[in-house]
Amino acid sequence: MAATNVWTVSTTTPTEADAETIAKAVVAEQLAAAAWISGPVKSVWWHHGESGTGQEFRVELRTPAGVVARLMDRIKTLHPWDNPELIGVPIGACSDAYVEWAEKSTIAPE
Repeated sequence: MAATNVWTVSTTTPTEADAETIAKAVVAEQLAAAAWISGPVKSVWWHHGESGTGQEFRVELRTPAGVVARLMDRIKTLHPWDNPELIGVPIGACSDAYVEWAEKSTIAPE
């Protein structure tokens, strides 16, 4: 295990179909090495001056640090919401082989 430049980027979507559209597009465009869709999950939120609950699907993606900004920008264009949750977190450590796979499975950063 070693320090790594691989990140997890995640978002939530209102439907499983929206999650799948985002996941398939960013992996096909090599902005993410892989995507996982989970859900439905129940969400509780405060938005536009009111609280509410809903059902969402979570999309979790892996990408090298140098591709994070491009991945997030692409997710924004694909996402049905104007202001989607979009979070990027560096992975502190993982195997060298995993890092190599993530880097080879994505495009080089610009």
